[in-house]
Amino acid sequence: MTSAARFGRRADAFAALFAAGALLASGVAHAQDAGTDAPAEAPGDAATNGEAPPAAPAESQQAGENHPPALLSFAEADYPAAALAQGLEGTVVLRLSIEADGRVSAADLVQPAGNGFDEAAQAAALRFLFSPARRGDTPVASRILYTYEFRLPKPPATGALRGRVLAPGASSLGVAGAEVLVRRHDGATARTRTDHEGRFQIEGLAPGPCVVIAEANGIGRAEVETAIAEARVAEIALRLVQTGEAAPIEVTVRGPSDAERRRQSAEAVTVVETDRVKRETSDLGEVLARTQGVGVRREGGLGSATRFSLNGLTDDQVRFFLDGVPLELAGYPFGIANVPVGLVERVEIYSGVVPVRFGADALGGAVNLVTDQDLCESRAGASYEVGSFDTHRAALAGSHLHRPSGLFTRVSGFFDHAKNDYPVDVEVADERGRLSPARVYRFHDRYRSAGGNVELGVVDRPWAQRLLLRAFVTDYDKDYQHKLVMTVPYGGVTYGETSTGANLRYEQPLGRGVSLDVVAGYAYVRGRFLDVASCVYDWLGRCSKPSPPGETDSSPHDQVFWDHSAFARLNVVWRIHPSHAVRLAAAPTYLTRTGDERRQADPDSPDPLAERRNLLTLVNGLEYDLDVFEDRLENILFVKQYVQLIESESPAAGDAPRGRDRSTHRFGVGDGLRYRFTPWLYGKASYEWATRLPSADEVLGDNTFIAANLALDPEISHNVNLGLTLDAWETPAGAFRAAGSGFLRAADQLILLLGNDRAQSYQNVFGARSLGVEGSVGWTSPGGYLALDGNVTYLDFRNTSSEGAFGDFEGDRIPNRPYLFANGTARLQFRRVFAPEDEVALTWNGRYVHAYFRSWESLGLRELKQVIPSQLVHSAGLGYVARSGQASLSTTLEMQNLTDEPVFDYFGTQRPGRSFYIKITAEL
Repeated sequence: MTSAARFGRRADAFAALFAAGALLASGVAHAQDAGTDAPAEAPGDAATNGEAPPAAPAESQQAGENHPPALLSFAEADYPAAALAQGLEGTVVLRLSIEADGRVSAADLVQPAGNGFDEAAQAAALRFLFSPARRGDTPVASRILYTYEFRLPKPPATGALRGRVLAPGASSLGVAGAEVLVRRHDGATARTRTDHEGRFQIEGLAPGPCVVIAEANGIGRAEVETAIAEARVAEIALRLVQTGEAAPIEVTVRGPSDAERRRQSAEAVTVVETDRVKRETSDLGEVLARTQGVGVRREGGLGSATRFSLNGLTDDQVRFFLDGVPLELAGYPFGIANVPVGLVERVEIYSGVVPVRFGADALGGAVNLVTDQDLCESRAGASYEVGSFDTHRAALAGSHLHRPSGLFTRVSGFFDHAKNDYPVDVEVADERGRLSPARVYRFHDRYRSAGGNVELGVVDRPWAQRLLLRAFVTDYDKDYQHKLVMTVPYGGVTYGETSTGANLRYEQPLGRGVSLDVVAGYAYVRGRFLDVASCVYDWLGRCSKPSPPGETDSSPHDQVFWDHSAFARLNVVWRIHPSHAVRLAAAPTYLTRTGDERRQADPDSPDPLAERRNLLTLVNGLEYDLDVFEDRLENILFVKQYVQLIESESPAAGDAPRGRDRSTHRFGVGDGLRYRFTPWLYGKASYEWATRLPSADEVLGDNTFIAANLALDPEISHNVNLGLTLDAWETPAGAFRAAGSGFLRAADQLILLLGNDRAQSYQNVFGARSLGVEGSVGWTSPGGYLALDGNVTYLDFRNTSSEGAFGDFEGDRIPNRPYLFANGTARLQFRRVFAPEDEVALTWNGRYVHAYFRSWESLGLRELKQVIPSQLVHSAGLGYVARSGQASLSTTLEMQNLTDEPVFDYFGTQRPGRSFYIKITAEL
């Protein structure tokens, strides 16, 4: 008769925890001491229809603490025949007396249900076996309230099982490639393998009790009993044990997210999750600029040139990735700030110390954009934003998994457009050439971009945990409004790029603790620069007078260049022992570039852009990961190898091109350490002797304005981080969080473009030292109604060169870079305002940047120096989210730059003032 009944059972969490506390006084815990015989539900402790109640978390079981009993063996109750025939259901509350050996000696009725339910529940409960309550390490007798819910059977449905296989001992490390088998009592089976983090999920399981077996060759085995509930996902964790050890008990868990695991690792990483900001109108550049240590400077509005800085180091000194693939080879050559935020799940910012798996020659760190990695569900989403300055932004994404075959499909796309015709303050000449202040609208600053991605492949097959082919195409065009400062406007200068390509990713456990993750691909980029206007424009957009073709210099330009790139990223991980892992990484990248100047002054002379330039970069790494003392201490030690080979030809009139080749070979080393003082407090320290190889443009020049410099050396830096993090400390007054860190970047051989109007080249010109501190604090009120966050960054970035072009400025602060900035965020939200699952939120964001000099601080009189002034900018938004199950629809209204503050990220280049936006987002 048991197969005809579906029932739930729940050990009362409040009574059990109270009983554990009472052990201190009496040695026996009585659940009724809580002041009531009725079962009190703790938040989140709902009846679980076929799942045993959770045991106490392993990390809480310290010596000297009291622990409630945990169910080891469950006996299913028979559904009374008479009640089943009459269609009756019932709930029975029992008080279980549990002896010090874990047996149930009595099952007293607290809340009877009659109709035979009481006797059935009591008979089953007396066959239970518990892990007894303990005071410290001493087993003691206890009492708990236990609830049986007898429910009538429903039509057959399927459920799912999700879980993680853990290594032997007390480590939190998952076991990759472990085989997981689910066997029902009727003999039906289902099986899969764990991923690189030890996680697995099996869909389409019939409801009812089953046995779950996990096994990894050379590591251990685990076997537990559980139950599958219809239309639900059961979550379990299994810890492998070696032969001869006692079998583990099942524990129902909800572990930390991928972002949280990354954040708490020994890596020097800050993780920014985008689940909320996807519904806001902020772009990715604005989101990242709210993070401590990060600066994002722009020349104008949407689509304008962006300069990203991390702890003082900028541009190519920081590398960017999309799911571990270099961003420019993944379809986004126009920069990180303009990547649609709706297509990104989280952003990982690595400060100064970069893991070997990225294969990066980064001096200041790396930024990895992570897309949705959950391939087990079908989903879809779309957003549309409209706002000031003729701004339109749209994005959509959808994925589908055919579970029987493992076939997976995902598509995504975006479209951005902005006229950027915001008002600016400039000086305009009258008919006699006299300059006077005027407020005008930018007239040649349009931006347009669009792109799409398609992924096809299979997941969770015996021969491939993940095999995905991704193809992409993106295109953008951008008008240029003026030179470096707003003095001379342009009316016909444009630039754009088109990027297409594909990459193939393969992930698979190879057995015996070894797993493989490899991605390889090809990317093609076509760039175009057009400057052929025969006109001198004024700030009113008028052609004031004719001129020879070309606005940026004395010659017209109609340039095209082509980049062909091939790359691979190979990562092999060998988990020698649950606490020891080794990673081998190799990352070759090959680039070949050529071009065409279609408007040469002398058509018979060699085209300087037509010469082919080839660049091969290889970054290899070896990493050793140690995780001991029950995950309190983690250390990552690594070494890197850098190889660069360059082949180039220089143009020569009437002769064959002359070859110009060079090669570079260097090594690097680093270490990352994390120690957990408590579950919510941990410290980190990290170091890397980092190298950044020169780019092709820096070494080879552009064959037009910039000369080659084959003697250019790589940039190097000693990078040090030291920090302490308070991670979500829950108190009756709310949840508190804080982080503070100090950093050092001792860089040398920094590369800079030097020269005059006729001849320029990149040179190793100076060394610099960036010494700084950054900190963040946050608080969330009880109930989550109000959240406050803030951060501040101060860096002392100074020239340390006593020789060369900047030797006279030794000790000066590096010019034209912010050194003190802060951010603040407040969010007030209310739930269930108009509907059971809706949410209304009011948000505020503020950013302060302290004034800084455009040039060297010791050069000239202080009162005559050009200064980028201090700025305080605010934004506010009102959002509403309506949910129904997994579907949601949100609308957000935002006002940027509330006070219409004049904003300058660069001297003489004004950014937009007050602006308004609305965004609608739908998710399924």
